[in-house]
Amino acid sequence: MPSTRVVTGHDALGRALLVSEGALPGTESFQHSPGFSAALVWRTRVGASVGVDGRIGDCAPGSVLPEPGGSCALLVTFPAQSSTLAAEVDGAAAANELCERLPGLGERFEADGFHSTDSIDYGVVLDGEIWLELDHGQLVHLRQGDIVVQGGTRHAWRNRGAQPARLLFVLTGAVRNGA
Repeated sequence: MPSTRVVTGHDALGRALLVSEGALPGTESFQHSPGFSAALVWRTRVGASVGVDGRIGDCAPGSVLPEPGGSCALLVTFPAQSSTLAAEVDGAAAANELCERLPGLGERFEADGFHSTDSIDYGVVLDGEIWLELDHGQLVHLRQGDIVVQGGTRHAWRNRGAQPARLLFVLTGAVRNGA
């Protein structure tokens, strides 16, 4: 599903202005993971500011994962598992594509989809339903409108529903303590 990204800022007098407006790149389905898409909406680094000459962030190449104090927003579509089971998927090609399209994050995925990041993540289910699986097997069923807050936990997403699930994630970079 196409999305439009609108970015606002300020002119030299401090008045609000439209900085950019256009299609959000990255919402197209992955070639090697049919029905899956993940688009970097925006990213901020430490020291982001607003106002005249404010630097609210960018979408320049580099890791999509935020450093401590930074943030990123991702729009992700998870296809229904029933549709992906029918498709022949080349696991190595899918993993390479994930790393190319989501640098820094793709490398954190294990073969079974589990991953963790050094961030506090806010996930909002926009459409569909999805299951959050924690590393010890606990499953949490989330539906449209539900919100999950994750504190760097190892987890995987499973769409056991019949329709695609679309989620918005905002990751805030954090420092990992302990094991």
